[in-house]
Amino acid sequence: MAPTTLHPDTIAAHAGREDLAALGVHALPLDLSSTSPLPDVELGGLSYEVLATGGLPIEGGSNVYARLWNPTVARFEQALARLEHAEEAVAFSSGMAAFTATLLALTHESGKRHVVAVRPLYGGSDHLLASGLLGVETTFCRPGAVAAALRPDTALVVLETPANPTLDLVDIRAVVAAAGEVPVLVDNTFATPVLQHPLDLGAALSMHSATKYLGGHGDVVGGVVACDARLAAALRRTRAITGSILHPLAAYLLHRGLGTLPVRMRAQQDGARAVAEWLTTRPEVAAVHFPGFAACDPVGLVGTQQSGPGAMIAIELAGGYAAAVSLTSSVRLFTHAVSLGSIDSLIQHPAALTHRPVQSDAKPSDALVRLSIGLEDPADLMADLAQAFASTTDAAASVARDVTFAG
Repeated sequence: MAPTTLHPDTIAAHAGREDLAALGVHALPLDLSSTSPLPDVELGGLSYEVLATGGLPIEGGSNVYARLWNPTVARFEQALARLEHAEEAVAFSSGMAAFTATLLALTHESGKRHVVAVRPLYGGSDHLLASGLLGVETTFCRPGAVAAALRPDTALVVLETPANPTLDLVDIRAVVAAAGEVPVLVDNTFATPVLQHPLDLGAALSMHSATKYLGGHGDVVGGVVACDARLAAALRRTRAITGSILHPLAAYLLHRGLGTLPVRMRAQQDGARAVAEWLTTRPEVAAVHFPGFAACDPVGLVGTQQSGPGAMIAIELAGGYAAAVSLTSSVRLFTHAVSLGSIDSLIQHPAALTHRPVQSDAKPSDALVRLSIGLEDPADLMADLAQAFASTTDAAASVARDVTFAG
């Protein structure tokens, strides 16, 4: 059967495993070699040069050194590229390493140092851009202001949809049109390639914190960028120079996670919808942000750009910050922790944690709490939130707001 006729679920189960039968194995191999034998001085040297400058292994050559290339990492990259409808993908030691390498590669390649970033963004991405640490100047804007924010020296436009932590939806096609010739990077972490394909919508790069849904079990850290072959070569060169390649054990776990990604994503999405609908009935909740609600998707991107709403929910509590503090410390089934996309449900207060370093004018509300819905029965999650709300009601009056968040 031709690959183009395969269902995405089938691709998730088989991509990156095409050579296993020829190797005489069924499970994914794990190559932990830090160094590889060289066939001879000349071919070894040529192998090093090709890999260090962003190329792929040459026939009859050597993998040379694990900082440059690893076959277990490559299999994960091939699988993710298939799922993302991309020519290639490049994997990194974390999502932030992937974003850093992308900024370095594109600004170096273009000779331009300006970036346009659509807010809201993940707090780490926002902080990196605002810090100027990489010598990049950033203009932050809302989606409709991208064209006005562009400059002759703009190297990249960055957006995230659904956005972290408010779950704002951004029209990728509209931003791509506004960006013109400037490449667009979409952080696709929340939607995953199960629900959204940014490259099909005109984006140049689709990035993931692979730590989240791609791994799906809260036991691995990684990042990956899907793009065309030219950009992939630039990213591999940057990765080789900076030493930010994904560890092969992490690649093994992430590749294994891809096999169940579609099933997990759909089940968690169904659970999130049930919990989100229930939350709208609770007097403790002033607002529920969930892309599956029409009010949160005014231009109808779910069903056109994104095939489903995903499994993330953000709520604003009527009791404000004090209620948020009490809720996060009163849950028993949810784990109070950063990150998302695991098989178990997580809860966190973004303004105090992941978005703590974000500039004050872009920081999320103190009343906002983010929920990552896992694979538990939704009724059990609702019961846990209900008992936590009861505790919140009792404690809200006695919790003083005594923390000032850094801007």
